[in-house]
Amino acid sequence: MALNLHHLRLFAAVVDHGGFTRAARALRLSQPAISKSLNELEKQLHVALIDRTGKSVVLTEAGKTLYARASELFGVERVAERELRELRGLKRGLLRVGASTTIATYLLPAYLGRFHLRHPGVRIRTTSANTRAVLRALLEFRIDVALVEGPVSHPRVDVIPWLDDELVVIAHPDHSLMGRRVDVTSLADEQFLVREPGSGTRVVSEQALALHGVRLRNTMRVGGTEAIKQAVAAGLGLAIVSRAAAADQLALNKLAVLPVDGLVIRRTLTQLQFRDRTIAGAARELKDILGQSPDVDSLSDASGNPGTTTSPG
Repeated sequence: MALNLHHLRLFAAVVDHGGFTRAARALRLSQPAISKSLNELEKQLHVALIDRTGKSVVLTEAGKTLYARASELFGVERVAERELRELRGLKRGLLRVGASTTIATYLLPAYLGRFHLRHPGVRIRTTSANTRAVLRALLEFRIDVALVEGPVSHPRVDVIPWLDDELVVIAHPDHSLMGRRVDVTSLADEQFLVREPGSGTRVVSEQALALHGVRLRNTMRVGGTEAIKQAVAAGLGLAIVSRAAAADQLALNKLAVLPVDGLVIRRTLTQLQFRDRTIAGAARELKDILGQSPDVDSLSDASGNPGTTTSPG
């Protein structure tokens, strides 16, 4: 049984736009035409795709399954169209990058700056989210390049080492533990500021502490590394963050690294890539740049001219 792709596209549009009326308006079709198309698709498949008992669009289990596959199918279509355009050169187009929060804030901008200097006509759209959300965006073809902090295991995705990173315990410089010998087990009862579940930094930190039999008992969830740094600087507790993320506040003596006996947390930041899929165009160019050293004092274009232009969002 071959699916009618026109019907499938209209079904996906109804879900994407949250209703028949909005989908009809977006596609410049009549609402009855879209309803008829959906009815024919359901007849073809012999299943109900949308629960019509309420006013909002509620997918049945079959509808959820089909929508997930439709999203992948039309995502591949968009990728193919974009890659064909990019074969004509990187003078235009869109590069979509998804990165874990620490990477997006403290490491990625320098690389995007280099890319922009080489290809100023290519628009750059960045998404900052936790590792779990970045992986999901890649699987749904909503981003072209994915960079994450946390561990990832997925049958369709290759995990490629990128940069080494060190996590450290940070504290207010006048914290009661500063200047004392601190054993890792003593951290269990300390107030810790942590990221949300799904954060790569949180996952790696908890795994490292678990190796010492330590589970934090007194935690406060804070949204984002910058907010965590400010909270620690205000004396609200300890936190574990990337040394790169804390470098600015450490230099200003607003934060301090708390040495903990026996606790060394290192991780490898990684690129996620679809298995057995060719990387082309702008994504390939950015990946080449990501392979260069991040320790660059200034950016220059291909002719050697210095530049300070930041990439557009």
